[in-house]
Amino acid sequence: MKKISILGSTGKIGEVSLKILEKKKKYYSVYILSGYKNYKKIIYQIKKYKPKIFIIFDLNTYEKVKKKLKSTNVIILNEHDYLNYKIKNSNILITAIPGIDGLKPTLDFIKKSQKLLIANKESIICGWNLIKKESRKYKVKIIPIDSEHFSIMQILKNIKNNDIEKIFITASGGPFLKFNKKQIAQATPSQALKHPKWKMGKKISIDSATLMNKIFEVVEASKLFSINLNKIEILIHPQSLIHAIIKYKNGLSTLLYFEPDMTIPICNAISDQGLDIKNYLNAKTKKDNLIIKEKLEFFKVDKNKFPAIKLKPILNKFNSLPIVVNAGNEIFVDQFLKKKISFYSIIYNLFKLLKDPKIRKYAIKKSTNLNSIISIDKWARDQATKILEKK
Repeated sequence: MKKISILGSTGKIGEVSLKILEKKKKYYSVYILSGYKNYKKIIYQIKKYKPKIFIIFDLNTYEKVKKKLKSTNVIILNEHDYLNYKIKNSNILITAIPGIDGLKPTLDFIKKSQKLLIANKESIICGWNLIKKESRKYKVKIIPIDSEHFSIMQILKNIKNNDIEKIFITASGGPFLKFNKKQIAQATPSQALKHPKWKMGKKISIDSATLMNKIFEVVEASKLFSINLNKIEILIHPQSLIHAIIKYKNGLSTLLYFEPDMTIPICNAISDQGLDIKNYLNAKTKKDNLIIKEKLEFFKVDKNKFPAIKLKPILNKFNSLPIVVNAGNEIFVDQFLKKKISFYSIIYNLFKLLKDPKIRKYAIKKSTNLNSIISIDKWARDQATKILEKK
């Protein structure tokens, strides 16, 4: 029986993963789960899945859960306790803590894992050098489970990088694909959260609406597969059935098709032999799986409607620029969700941040350790906050 640990088990990726494991109890046991502030889901998962350990990263929530579940056999730890607790190795670690907050736990646990299934793009774009170093040191296999990067990995098996002309990452276009620029400018958080294809958390839903999610995915693909950023393009594909396209220098192209259901990449990543996917899919996906009923459309991104796309060519200009952009984006998205700034202000403020006179000092630094990443991230957050205060 293989032991599975999930960091960020109360989020969408974590929930999908747990539903898969629930149907394979003979083969997989839940070892560690973790959550943040979602008290109800934490209580539910402790009672239902009975992990050996549950880590709660928010101290107030930790105290509430400890008080509520005094008699549980589950070991409940906070973010300080787990560093001193003798945690055993997991066969598979799934990391799905959103934002830069996911980087430290990923680095803490990667050394106690055989296989890392990673869904946290911010950890990759900000700390890939550290993740790669640790994975090589402890011989950990890394599998990205975002649909796009999972697809690229599948296509690139036995393909040499020198044979690649272009990699295309697809985007649905989000909730504002058919909006004009004036309508997008007036968009509310509730409108931006209504993704047409995927059910996701709030932050990533807003990133999808601005297309920042795709900008980060380009950087992520560049790092994961050692591909020059200039070789990776974004295409609008409203049907969300094709997740990646690889164009080769010989004139041929390969694309990967599957329904927009995260169960598919997660199932295939968990099992090296592959699970019988029909047992895990929802009714709609089961019915439509591998049957193309609609016309497949692909469009170039409208830079006027989605100005975030203009960030793509400059993100490899300095070593740590992705850390700065990610930090600023997290601050501005949070302010939009709180209705403090407009939708387009998220991106316009990012461009203001990149014009900061000290940007070269911080963005040019090579992130050689976690502390250097944290210091660059903090500077960017402080500057982003100052931009908001000037309004």
